[in-house]
Amino acid sequence: MVTFNPNDPAFLENPFPLYAFGRQMSPVFFEGRGAWGAFRYDECTAILRDHETWSSWLPGDAGADLPEPSMLSSDPPRHTRLRGLVSQAFTPRMIEQLEPRIRQVANELVDRICERRECDVVEALTYPLPVIMIAEILGVPPEDLDDFKRWSDEVVATLGSGIGDEARTVSEQTLEEMREYFERLAEERRHHPRQDLLSGLVQAELEGSKLNQQELLQMLILLLVAGNETTTNLIGNAIIEFMNHPDQLQRVLDEPALLPSAVEEVLRYSSPVQATARRATRDVEVSGKVISKDQVCLVWLASANRDPAVFPDPDTFDVGRTPNRHLAFGMGIHFCLGAPLARLEARIALEVFLRRVRNFRRTTGGPLPRVPTFIMRGVRELPIAYEVVA
Repeated sequence: MVTFNPNDPAFLENPFPLYAFGRQMSPVFFEGRGAWGAFRYDECTAILRDHETWSSWLPGDAGADLPEPSMLSSDPPRHTRLRGLVSQAFTPRMIEQLEPRIRQVANELVDRICERRECDVVEALTYPLPVIMIAEILGVPPEDLDDFKRWSDEVVATLGSGIGDEARTVSEQTLEEMREYFERLAEERRHHPRQDLLSGLVQAELEGSKLNQQELLQMLILLLVAGNETTTNLIGNAIIEFMNHPDQLQRVLDEPALLPSAVEEVLRYSSPVQATARRATRDVEVSGKVISKDQVCLVWLASANRDPAVFPDPDTFDVGRTPNRHLAFGMGIHFCLGAPLARLEARIALEVFLRRVRNFRRTTGGPLPRVPTFIMRGVRELPIAYEVVA
């Protein structure tokens, strides 16, 4: 048994020593947390693939202040129905068609960055690009983006709570604000549909089953958070790793075709989503240890992504790494629906940024303010100075 505080700032700053320890002992039971942790790649993939033994619904889930769990916390057949409905409105073709708009937004944001010589790159680029895009995809007016950020920040702060400590829930006021806001928009789309995801969700049908109001609200909250927070962290983590590994940055500058591979390496090396959780539906043996029915197991994706049994020199940041079978987007039935969008946004944002900005470096020392949950890895601020390419 191990004593562990996942909200310790020191752990949020550098979780990798615990991951290395965890892989040696995995699975590990965390005393006081009432939860197990799986740290090895083969254990994590086995758990994620077996949705019958490992349920995504956790009693006391932070999302349980809403009557039904979201798609992310659902099991088949409910999960199958919800994912089928949203997939109809969130197709690869739609994502491909977004590329010119993503590029336009990225260029506009970087234009503003280039008017200065210092900025908080989270505020200037890594946050606004994904949130503008998910708002446009959903069909949310740009003047409402500040509310979007406030709601998203509050939802993110609840992630991972309730596992061995007091659950933090989204405030009733925020829930009511989101509920009223999205219900008003949904009602508008029922009468006046547009070419946006919200209209698609309102109209989507699969085997005669539409989203009810509660499911629609849950889906919109999930898309709001997943559609901006994770990609913000991905782009920010990429900029941090380029600053920490100037030799790898130079490789990308010398050979721009490496950029998609570099994005995959950031996903592996500094995973925006560090862990997910599953509940055992029966007594099950994992690497010789029995996890009892209804016990929770944290699946440490970020630890699996540094498992030396799968990744040679796993603690080395290598923008040309191949193969790179990371678990940053999960695996199995809950594999991230937005993975193609996240990859596209990150690639374009970094391509535009690296073409226009050189010699970027931090303007502050010490740890950066981090996203306040062990489930995610990212920073709230990233002040940098830089030179602009003429």
